[in-house]
Amino acid sequence: MSIGHTLLGLLESGPRHGYDLKRAFDEHFGQDRPLHYGQVYSTMSRLLKNGLVEVDGIEAGAGPERKRYAITDAGVTDVAQWLHRPEKPEPYLQSTLYTKVVLALLTGRDAAELLDTQRTEHLRLMRGLTERKRKGDLADQLICDHALFHLEADLRWLELTAARLDKLAQAVNA
Repeated sequence: MSIGHTLLGLLESGPRHGYDLKRAFDEHFGQDRPLHYGQVYSTMSRLLKNGLVEVDGIEAGAGPERKRYAITDAGVTDVAQWLHRPEKPEPYLQSTLYTKVVLALLTGRDAAELLDTQRTEHLRLMRGLTERKRKGDLADQLICDHALFHLEADLRWLELTAARLDKLAQAVNA
């Protein structure tokens, strides 16, 4: 996820302080991984340097000064270009799980047990996501669906690999 583009997009609705940006980010996108304040301010500093935001006002307070940021025309253009650029699909050709299966076979360990353990972990996570989806709002349901579809694909791969384990063992030990 591009934190910079996300913060720029949040600024399109109007100027905000760093604290407000963090809160909006966490509310919409950070339920599982909240944004750190340091990351907000370092990103805003970079966006300011690149001319994508400007300081719209500074307020004195008991602590440090609070800057209010506003998106510039260049920032709006940058967000629009980012939104229209398709994301590169992740082909997962360097799978850690595949590497573990092959190494288990090469070292004489039980690759079937490794696959069973992984299947159990996937199913445990899927149960948790399904429960979260059931209780969540539409945004949470959609993000859980995204994760569940990826986990389902992983489960299909685990089943296929388990079915081909003997052939794979022959191929890697040849």
